[in-house]
Amino acid sequence: VPLSFQIIVDDDDSKVWSLYDAGPRSIRCPLIFLPPVSGTADVFFQQILALTGWGYRVIALQYPVYWDHLEFCDGFRKLLDHLQLDKVHLFGASLGGFLAQKFAEYTHKSPRVQSLILCNSFSDTSIFNQTWTANSFWLMPAFMLKKIVLGNFASGPLDPEMADGIDFMVDRLESLGQSELASRLTLNCQNSYVEPHKIRDIPVTIMDVFDQSALSTEAKEEMYKLYPNARRAHLKTGGNFPYLCRSAEVNLYIQIHLLQFHGTRYAAIDPSMVSAEELEVQKISLHASHEQEEQ
Repeated sequence: VPLSFQIIVDDDDSKVWSLYDAGPRSIRCPLIFLPPVSGTADVFFQQILALTGWGYRVIALQYPVYWDHLEFCDGFRKLLDHLQLDKVHLFGASLGGFLAQKFAEYTHKSPRVQSLILCNSFSDTSIFNQTWTANSFWLMPAFMLKKIVLGNFASGPLDPEMADGIDFMVDRLESLGQSELASRLTLNCQNSYVEPHKIRDIPVTIMDVFDQSALSTEAKEEMYKLYPNARRAHLKTGGNFPYLCRSAEVNLYIQIHLLQFHGTRYAAIDPSMVSAEELEVQKISLHASHEQEEQ
């Protein structure tokens, strides 16, 4: 059963991190999920249920109100200290993926990020052409902010799972207050980009969809260029929220990503849950990839 917490790590009492922590507490390098602008911690419930069933420890978060990337990174570092987590794997969706990269960059001198899974994410906020409005989000009423976010949701005919996923996200969006939304949109659009040389050595999986999503083709190409050695997890369909409407595929890609850490101190899974068969599969796939590299 996921434990639900609210934690304050800053001097400011209004900055509350909400999180679900599920799976074996003995794991010291869990997978942490960072949501998109409209997301709350529970948008990853399909991942929490499946991955903890297989023996992983996962934490899904909801951010406090932070207005700039540095402030977010500082708060997140304090949160990890509070949870006594030295290194973690991060799964970031959209804005969550951008913040995950910024955090890896921010901690590059004493690394806290063991690996990254970046889902429908980006490396430069200027792609949204909103950097000029970023400073005025705090003034806008909640209904206007919600309209801005909804403008990026898919329209047109959708399959039932995708329609349900969007309904769920709209529902989560409704639960967010003006300052929560305004601060996330500010983080999403404030002029900033990732400095790849600082996070070059971190294993990355780039997960994206081939159907309609808020990300432009240019933004995707930019990510591939930035992380030439990243593994790629492409989903034919899934829209903006594949973790909701294509959870089985997403969960499989997460497992494949985390396999490389099995049997090390950075494993996110309880060792007793890793079957000999899985380790064998891992050996074969590693062997195959080394042979490819040598050719």
